Amino acid sequence: MAIKTRSCYADGKRDMTIDEFKRWLSKFDEDNDGRISKDELADAIRASGGWFARRKSKQAIQAVDANGNGFIDDNEIKNLVEFAEKHLNVRILFF
Repeated sequence: MAIKTRSCYADGKRDMTIDEFKRWLSKFDEDNDGRISKDELADAIRASGGWFARRKSKQAIQAVDANGNGFIDDNEIKNLVEFAEKHLNVRILFF
């Protein structure tokens, strides 16, 4: 499941809005609970061509999970943007 975006630049990053990013990420919410688990995030990393998906997903959960419940919910998605830009080759546009 590739990341569908408007454009891809010389640096290899693809632009997407925060809403597009949320919709793409929600496709990996296998249990439809509205949260992204470590395993679901690993699937997203792998689908975007990322390496070491399990390790990166664990690092991301630890870094962006503000309430410490082990999941990324809608309130924490903005925390995931920096990680996504670094590890998922996307540039999130806010407008």
